[in-house]
Amino acid sequence: MQTRFSPEQLKDPRIREADSILRKCVHCGFCTATCPTYLLLGDELDGPRGRIYLVKDMLEGDTPPSPDIARHIDRCLTCLSCMTTCPSGVDYDHLLAIGREVLEGDPRSRPAVERFWRGVLDAVVPHPSRFALALRAGRIFRPLAGLLERLPALRPAASMLRMAGGGRIAKPVAGAFLTRREGRGRVALLQGCAQSVLGASVNRATISLLNRCGVDVVIPREAGCCGALTHHMGREERAREMARVNIAAWERADVDAVVVNASGCGVTVKDYGHLLTGDPKWALRASRISERTKDVHEYLATLELPPLRAPRPLKVVFHAPCSLTHGLKLADVARQLLENAGFEVLEPAEGHICCGAAGVYSVLQPDMSLRLRERKAGHLEATGAEVVASANFGCIHHLAEGTDLPVVHVVELLEWAAGGDMPPAMRDA
Repeated sequence: MQTRFSPEQLKDPRIREADSILRKCVHCGFCTATCPTYLLLGDELDGPRGRIYLVKDMLEGDTPPSPDIARHIDRCLTCLSCMTTCPSGVDYDHLLAIGREVLEGDPRSRPAVERFWRGVLDAVVPHPSRFALALRAGRIFRPLAGLLERLPALRPAASMLRMAGGGRIAKPVAGAFLTRREGRGRVALLQGCAQSVLGASVNRATISLLNRCGVDVVIPREAGCCGALTHHMGREERAREMARVNIAAWERADVDAVVVNASGCGVTVKDYGHLLTGDPKWALRASRISERTKDVHEYLATLELPPLRAPRPLKVVFHAPCSLTHGLKLADVARQLLENAGFEVLEPAEGHICCGAAGVYSVLQPDMSLRLRERKAGHLEATGAEVVASANFGCIHHLAEGTDLPVVHVVELLEWAAGGDMPPAMRDA
């Protein structure tokens, strides 16, 4: 793709990076074939190629930031399916991040009400104590969701109230969880923000399984949200500060690796090196942490696991999150672990298409999110499976609201097969 950035513009590191990315695009359109939003809407501007043109025109200065551009950019799920499909290696993820930062920094880009709700989400969800408080309040007012949904300005509030339903609200944990076996490693576990409150069973299963493998697990009290939600909203400096806090905490913990059991968070942490590449004090430290970060399935595959045996014959349909499939390229690793444990693993149709979770996408883009969830749930149920297994808490929580099948984390099934407790979602079902 030809670009027209001026020498003055190219002095900006962001513009230089965007220019390099844009020049790789050959307009082939292969990306549109696997884009969920293009699949549903059929609009060129709601596919990767169209968004690339929008960002290009905006950065070159031909088109100022506007609600029209923001609308199409905001509909992107950041599923990264287009990057798997692209034959030219276009780094769509980082190009979109540049565009989002520009849009977020210009008040003309979105109406005040949209900016308000984005600010609320960024102020609440990455902070477990605030998130837990909001969930408790949400459960009280959940019956009002239907009423609020009729008012366009309050639809995000209705989505948040629906998100508050179900699941035990837990407190984040911190400290060292030591194995009784001869130590084979010491890792830090990122417990996540929303996951630490609503998906504590995933972290418990992860700690227990790693301990069974002889690995000590540390959760530093200072470590917090990975910054993914903030980063995807274009609030780059806040995301960088979250990264710095985590990097410092994990360095002090003196661990061999940082293990992440939510693939969406894993994509972000593994990209800390890029996020902080322009910070001379933190760039090298960030790169080292990124290199030591392992998705939990990636890390388990390097260990000598305890004997794993499915407690009973069970048909499991594997929902491979976009972040695991396209971001980390580790879906086959997670699938193989399930099969090795004795579970019958089934594959749904359109496994490469996003379920619509995508962080807080379900709050900010409820219509698109629900359409994608219904499509995904139909494919999962059509396999005849008894349980859905996934590798990202956002997907798990989102899908659980759209199907009667229990939805669990892969690690919960592996811990059960190792002699641990049945996953709570299965027990409750």
